[in-house]
Amino acid sequence: VHQPNPIDIAAKASGEPAFREVGVGPWGQTHPGEPRPDDPQSPNYDRRFDTVLLDEGDRRNVLDRYRYWTVSAIKDDLDDHGRHDFEVAVENWTHDFNIGSMVRTANAFQAKRVHIVGPHKWNRKGALMTELYQHVENHPSIAELVECWKLRIAGEIAAVQSQAAAIAFRMRENAKKANCACMSEAASLAEIRVAGCAPSGISMDVSATSGIEHGNESTCMAQLAAINQRIAELKAARVIALDIIPGAVPMETYHFPKRCLMLFGAEGPGLSEKALELADDVVYISQFGSVRSINAGAAAAVSMHAWISQHAAPQL
Repeated sequence: VHQPNPIDIAAKASGEPAFREVGVGPWGQTHPGEPRPDDPQSPNYDRRFDTVLLDEGDRRNVLDRYRYWTVSAIKDDLDDHGRHDFEVAVENWTHDFNIGSMVRTANAFQAKRVHIVGPHKWNRKGALMTELYQHVENHPSIAELVECWKLRIAGEIAAVQSQAAAIAFRMRENAKKANCACMSEAASLAEIRVAGCAPSGISMDVSATSGIEHGNESTCMAQLAAINQRIAELKAARVIALDIIPGAVPMETYHFPKRCLMLFGAEGPGLSEKALELADDVVYISQFGSVRSINAGAAAAVSMHAWISQHAAPQL
């Protein structure tokens, strides 16, 4: 008779593990006596709450502030708070199971969009339903994706240029009314300098922009400065391939542009020749063991976190 390993015996007798409970139970248990937020007659009524989750509890893998919220409400809230400026794309030619992991990581780091290149179907198991909270787009080829992404960047630039021109025009009109030479000069400089795009965090409703109607030059100039910065970020946007090939640069010394599209390949073969051809930069993760490459899902997580460490403030 095979004798059990002493480690197995000790492990079973240790009483471990005691896991921390994730999520919350039904609303009536966790908030006894409090009115339900899905009741229109309730003083704390909020349409973002899901009746089924309030009844049964919410054990989903979401932040605590999203407990009991509907999927659409969470997705809208992420959009309202502003997603980060990087986008990720993964080639789906081998039906790689790592795609789900990449989508989950993209959600964790709040990527602006996730792009799937190749066949429409992909293995969603590793995503753990996080694709529901993301903007996921499908593309038939890497060339179509890159062209679409560059056109989107150009559209954003054109939108900011339009906003800047409107601000400059209103500054000039206000200067005429006030007969203010300094403000007129500032408006002229703005018209010459600005060329840009539709920025996240900057209102496109120019008529409602604070300071314009009341001739507040400092406010207008601050807005134009923010637009100029956004334009510079958009003009510096790049397509970045993540792969280990001759000529690639180490991620540890690479400065990620704020607006970028990261391309990831399949486990094993890596990125296609076309993807490498269309990339502006090729970046690799330094490795020190015997294996040639790390897991594709892990590589994607490291890459996205590298962007986060350079451009985003720490959060809990």
